[in-house]
Amino acid sequence: MIEVKHVDKSFDGNHVLKNVSAVFEDGKTNMIIGASGSGKTVLMKSIIGLHRIDNGQIEYDGRNLPDMRMKEIRLLRREVGMLFQGSALFDSMTVLENVMYPLEMFADTTKEEMEARARYCLQHVDLKEQSYGLPPSEISGGMQKRVAIARAIALQPKYLFCDEPNSGLDPKTSLIIDRLIHDITVEFNITTIINSHDMNSVMEIGENIIFINKGEKAWQGSKDDIFHVDNQDLNDFVFASELYKKVKKANA
Repeated sequence: MIEVKHVDKSFDGNHVLKNVSAVFEDGKTNMIIGASGSGKTVLMKSIIGLHRIDNGQIEYDGRNLPDMRMKEIRLLRREVGMLFQGSALFDSMTVLENVMYPLEMFADTTKEEMEARARYCLQHVDLKEQSYGLPPSEISGGMQKRVAIARAIALQPKYLFCDEPNSGLDPKTSLIIDRLIHDITVEFNITTIINSHDMNSVMEIGENIIFINKGEKAWQGSKDDIFHVDNQDLNDFVFASELYKKVKKANA
């Protein structure tokens, strides 16, 4: 579990996060949503440790990140998996080598054990062996995202961060990636935090949703709760399209 308590963050006098508190649960897909400029990306980067917060606490199972020494932070990094928006795969490496990369950086095992773990992760995301020797440029965007997920779980993380995981994917592939992230989260009891503006993802796998508006946590609940919320800012954001207005009306 990750818990943020009364977090503030400013840049050059601009108060971006204002007294934000939220709980991100184990074994659930936790989503941070909000309009551009709302502060949701700053919140995720603060939780990861890319931004140093001005006030508050960020607790990883009771361990407060702002209080950690560098040695403790390095140990925490081994417990964290990251799925980047553009997959961020190395085209100079094969698919298999990309997944082995974090193991070579952090794991104290033999090369044979690293390769076995990488193959296990690739199989777990349903990638066929014939793709293992290819560079990422020679596989589809959806397959690249699967490779990125395999790499993110290679070190058996307790915490998984996903930044716009469906960016650039078609709706059908996006749905497959959503379900894959959800299934991995549940199977390995990971605390998964997803930064997203994709309402299809919110409706599909939003088990614990934090809505950030103008730097504040304006609402927290599930995809089922979201249809019955009397919060105009949330409704204007989630149900902006005519299609989702009809979906909300049907579920009212």
